[in-house]
Amino acid sequence: MNVMGIIFANDATMGELTSKRTMASLPFGGRYRQIDFHLSNMAAAGIRHVGIISRHNYQSLMNHVGDAEEWGLELGEGGLEFLTPYAMSTTDRYRGKLENLYFAMDFLECGSDDEYVVMADSAVLSNMDLRKVLAAHVESGKDITVVTKAGIANGEKQLDLALKLDSEGGILDMAVDYVAPADYLASMDIFVLSKSLLIHQVEECVARNRYHMDRDLVMGLWQKGFATINVYQFDGVALFNESIEEYFRNSLALIDKKVRHDLFGRNHPVFTKVRDRVPSYYGENCQIEDCLVADGCMLEGEAEESILFRQVTICEGAEVEHCVIMNDTVVGEGAELEYVILDKNVTVRPGAKLKGTKKSPIIIKRGETV
Repeated sequence: MNVMGIIFANDATMGELTSKRTMASLPFGGRYRQIDFHLSNMAAAGIRHVGIISRHNYQSLMNHVGDAEEWGLELGEGGLEFLTPYAMSTTDRYRGKLENLYFAMDFLECGSDDEYVVMADSAVLSNMDLRKVLAAHVESGKDITVVTKAGIANGEKQLDLALKLDSEGGILDMAVDYVAPADYLASMDIFVLSKSLLIHQVEECVARNRYHMDRDLVMGLWQKGFATINVYQFDGVALFNESIEEYFRNSLALIDKKVRHDLFGRNHPVFTKVRDRVPSYYGENCQIEDCLVADGCMLEGEAEESILFRQVTICEGAEVEHCVIMNDTVVGEGAELEYVILDKNVTVRPGAKLKGTKKSPIIIKRGETV
């Protein structure tokens, strides 16, 4: 089965965390970027023709992916391609994923052997066996497969696409941008369909000023009876990093061994850019409890229930609780941090005190000194 992959880097903003990077290049889990999970899923399924669609702030993403050697992909035509920039609308305003695909039509049309397309959004993380998804799509005989997750809808979170099934697995209801009750499934923004159908529908929708993937393509075709929809229910861990609160909560969730094992070892390894560092140093008086610690750290203070990326320094007397601290950040002597996200290369002065909340963590942007 010949399959191509599309990954949407998702330029949607998440405050200071995405002011200079895409969602796809947002650091996660101490060593990784969010795109690593999707590249690893596709590579493990044998998908070698992959396009990454982004519009703004993609330099960090390109630096991270590099020549894609870590994922066993080949940068260049017929392998991995960066499709940037994708839009040339007169208003320069984001109008939807179908417009993204329309301006990536050359990529879609090349590689005549590709029969199917798998599309994924970089904001939802999982360790998924896409071979099973593809097999289920073919076996169903339906036009489009939507990968979903139960337990995300809760009557509070707005879902991009929500689906309600009957007792036999048929679709009873479908809604876009809907605060769905708990009996709905949440789309994981992973879709499978034939390449010929995708190309045809992108051209038809854009010609009629319709640009929304969920509303105009998936739900629109289903409501009109123009396409049949297969629902694939994923039973593993799925982390929806669609807001700062979710990103912070899901980062700290990795301290749970079960979550960590499912996300990083369920079906296949998650690969990332190799950066060799010395082992982390634990000082004689340091106290590190329930933390995820990457390599190269210098730890002489205290840290509890936190995620420490590469080459983080926590000086003696410093106290860190419930924090996400990214690469090359220094927490000075006697500083106190609680519910804080520190981006890369931040310096926290000795004695500084920063305290946020679980739902509203304090964010210090890249390179700042506080």
